[in-house]
Amino acid sequence: MANVLITGANRGIGLALSKAYIARGDKVWGVCRQSSHALEQSGAHEIEAVNMAEPASFKRVVTALGDNKIDLLINNAGVLATELLSSLSPESIQYQFQINALAPILFSQTLLAQLNPQAKIAVITSRMGSMADNGSGGYYGYRMSKAALNAGAVSLARDLEPQGHAVAILHPGFVQTDMVGGAGDVTASESAVNLMARIDGLTMANTGTFWHANGEVLPW
Repeated sequence: MANVLITGANRGIGLALSKAYIARGDKVWGVCRQSSHALEQSGAHEIEAVNMAEPASFKRVVTALGDNKIDLLINNAGVLATELLSSLSPESIQYQFQINALAPILFSQTLLAQLNPQAKIAVITSRMGSMADNGSGGYYGYRMSKAALNAGAVSLARDLEPQGHAVAILHPGFVQTDMVGGAGDVTASESAVNLMARIDGLTMANTGTFWHANGEVLPW
């Protein structure tokens, strides 16, 4: 049984991952700003009032964990806004950078002392952060923040190699969640299964690699 901690666990991909790991027999801590009925019923240990825009709140997670050590940390929480070149919002873009790019790195830093030896870290990013894959433009804040997250996650992978912690950088697919208004070509549950397979296959040999949940290596 592994100890798994997941951010953004109250809905969407985070909730699906929580349910999937619990079904596998793992112990899950679900981190969120506000819990949901689905998370409450999942069997996860809820850690509420953690705001990814407020790093000071991350200490609540350390306190809630107590002496429990983590085998897998999944940085899943994120936000999406739609910007056109004709209507850019600096405030929206900055907020997406705070949540999508900076928070996962700061959260991981806060939890380092709670990691077991050979514990893994997974970062849920997006192929929309790939410059080589951008064929449609737009989504300035989301694309830039996810590209920044990818860069930070690679640095995290390099810095944690001496400690034996591997880092997965994972695109979950186009998932049917509230974030995209229910659009998408894969359910959250299906995405969770694929993400788990990638995390299970994560080693020090492929740490810092940018993967699609379906197993495809993505370009930067």
